[in-house]
Amino acid sequence: MIRRSLEIVYSSFKMALQELWKNKLRTFLSLFGITIGIFCIIGVLATVNSLEQNIQNEVKSLGTNTIYIDKWDYSAGGGPDYPWWKYVNRPVPKYDEMKHIKDRTKSAKYAAFAINTRDNVEYKGNQLSNVILYGVSEDFDDIQTMGIGTGRYFSEAEFSSGGNVTVIGNEIAEKLYGSPETAVGKEISVRGKQLQIIGVIKKQGKTMIGGWEFDQSTLFTYNFSRSIMNELRTDPVIMVQGQDNITSKALKDDLTGTMRALHKLSPTKEEDFALNDINDFSDAISSAFVGLNIGGWAIAALSLIVGMFGVANIMFVSVRERTGQIGLKKAIGAKSRVILTEFLLESAFLCIIGGLIGLTLVFLLTVILTQALNFPVYISTSYMVLAIGICIFVGILAGFIPALQAAKMDPVVAIRSK
Repeated sequence: MIRRSLEIVYSSFKMALQELWKNKLRTFLSLFGITIGIFCIIGVLATVNSLEQNIQNEVKSLGTNTIYIDKWDYSAGGGPDYPWWKYVNRPVPKYDEMKHIKDRTKSAKYAAFAINTRDNVEYKGNQLSNVILYGVSEDFDDIQTMGIGTGRYFSEAEFSSGGNVTVIGNEIAEKLYGSPETAVGKEISVRGKQLQIIGVIKKQGKTMIGGWEFDQSTLFTYNFSRSIMNELRTDPVIMVQGQDNITSKALKDDLTGTMRALHKLSPTKEEDFALNDINDFSDAISSAFVGLNIGGWAIAALSLIVGMFGVANIMFVSVRERTGQIGLKKAIGAKSRVILTEFLLESAFLCIIGGLIGLTLVFLLTVILTQALNFPVYISTSYMVLAIGICIFVGILAGFIPALQAAKMDPVVAIRSK
């Protein structure tokens, strides 16, 4: 039984190749719809999935299960419609508030305070402009996933004393010192202060959603940064990461009570702070990409329908050209279901060939996009399986009527036909 099944599969595959080789142009034009359909589906899915993964990774780098306390509401979006007037007069987060949050909020695992501004940095007459200056507190590196490539991060003693030490971004190290390795131990001048470089952050690459840009930055301890920055003019923010067994919603509820108490707000008074949940950004991104995937499926469906009619046309022609052969097979004992199976498999194989061409084009697309973009674009194994599954489904659907026609032929009439 197994041997017979394998013989049918082999015979169908052989006939599909013969059909492809005998009528190259006709077959190519008929399979073109399948090729374009698979290219559209897998191309869109692979690109959108890779883009979404990259953005989701950037969101996760802001801190998993983390709430950003700010006077600005990040979910309100940007642009000319942003209700800045609603938030501009709110009080900015303060370092002392972060300390109170750590003491009062049991659901908080880590809490960090950060300020930032932009200015020039120098080394032996070489100057870089518009460098980001970050002033951070102790738990910052526990929430952020930046990683130190060379050297080390700040010690507890350096956080407490506010010593003249700094951790710089990879791009700063390369431009001023030639490489990250040679930067450690050197000095850098920031706003008239000389600081020793104790570490260089791993290369992060460009971000698509904004957030922390460590490649072009210098980090200082918060106690030192107060000597060169005005806290009220540096976009201060408090980051709070929840305990491992605490949901972001529970953390948000807990922080709401703590912040209202710190700001001495009555129960009827509106909140004068924003709690920006990183998980909300992740969910919003997933929702936005659903529409892109639907658009890709819609375009691909049209191509697949056209391709399905093309394959059906090939199969009708194939049945007509092999009518005598079909009659002879049935005359010597071939059952209708065997004839039906052979033609369905042939139709499926033709679609798989078109699908493989489409996958090859998608692979070339991923290579081009990976070179053009700042993140890898790839075809996952699940998408390859999906492509083959679609080809088999479309092939069976397109070849069913011609195969049924062949299976129902009367052997005597078929043999006599020309």
